[in-house]
Amino acid sequence: MTLPYDLPPEPFDRTSARGAVTVRPLRIGDRAAWTRLWHDYLVFYETAASEAQYELNWARLFDPAEPVFGFLAERDAKAVGLVHIVFHRSFWLAGPSCYLQDLYADPEVRGAGVGRALIEHVYAGAKAAGSAKVHWLTRHDNAVARRLYDRIATETGFVQYAKTP
Repeated sequence: MTLPYDLPPEPFDRTSARGAVTVRPLRIGDRAAWTRLWHDYLVFYETAASEAQYELNWARLFDPAEPVFGFLAERDAKAVGLVHIVFHRSFWLAGPSCYLQDLYADPEVRGAGVGRALIEHVYAGAKAAGSAKVHWLTRHDNAVARRLYDRIATETGFVQYAKTP
């Protein structure tokens, strides 16, 4: 399967009063940084994944047949955040929809523009891919993140349900 999504590979730079952040696509050499950040993200959400799931996800991120992409945020050449996105079809849109599946910033950089830089990078990539929508979920009690999300997106009011079949 060939994907109709051609995301710009160039880094995205954002500078605020709190410093510069660069967001760029994951590279093969980023495995250790990605593993640390994704592990910390899972811990934040009080869950875990098997080593096999880490391996599968890493492979998917570099498989051109997969509609998934991963990006790192760096500050002073140190990986401080990550985002994973998934493009999918929607019966409500002609073009692809972009699901921002995972977003994480190290605790010491929260509130310093890293999350916003990651999301702005996703917005730019989704627009370049012809996506009409970027959407994501968060826990209702994720107050720090929701302060940012309320400034840069619209809370939809939908309630998510899930069940393991």
